Amino acid sequence: MQKLALAALTVVLSNAALADAAGEQKVRDAIKSMVPTANIETIADSALPGFFEVVISGNVLYASADGKYLVQGRVYDVALKRDLTEGKEAGLRKGSVDKIGADKRIVFAARNPKHRITVFTDIDCGYCRKLHQEIAQYNDLGISVEYLFFPRAGLGSPSFDKAVTVWCSADRNQALTDAKAGVVIKPITCNNPVTETFMLGQRVGVTGTPSIVAADGTLIGGYMPPPTLLQRLEAIQSTAKAL
Repeated sequence: MQKLALAALTVVLSNAALADAAGEQKVRDAIKSMVPTANIETIADSALPGFFEVVISGNVLYASADGKYLVQGRVYDVALKRDLTEGKEAGLRKGSVDKIGADKRIVFAARNPKHRITVFTDIDCGYCRKLHQEIAQYNDLGISVEYLFFPRAGLGSPSFDKAVTVWCSADRNQALTDAKAGVVIKPITCNNPVTETFMLGQRVGVTGTPSIVAADGTLIGGYMPPPTLLQRLEAIQSTAKAL
């Protein structure tokens, strides 16, 4: 009897796996029929019945198992009051951002760190400058700030060149502080990560600066006063512990 039950279970699981594989192929074919060059990274089960969760070039979409419908939007768990799409995107974002090592960041570390944020920044952005004017306050609250360059005007722009100059300076932290204060620094060039971090920003959803990414990958958005940002980071941390 036990052997028969095990055999029956094996058949059920095998059929389920075949059904999933068939559904995934339908989804893949449907997406490719719309966008032949689409970079489909993963297709997996979703919390939405009858739909697969699809990651395309870092973006989360939902596709019906029959390949007829493709949905771009947020999925919320009403009972848990949680944005499931943001949770997935935060994980993807964290994985991408964490690949950028300390050797490609300009770090203003807190003496007694409680939180670490990655900030995509632009030399000429007004709110980027305001954030940096308060860098000591962020640090005093235990927030370590790690900058990645994201020149809003794009590659080869004057803002891009300023970012390269700051990176190539002997004292990057001081050069960044000077540049954000409006000090004109003589242009210099060297091997630099500015193009790489700009492309990364585009991939993880950065559309403006400053863009703040929490340690768990949550995209917080633009400038926040130091006490407000601390409250936001504490809330993110508390939510993560509760899950």
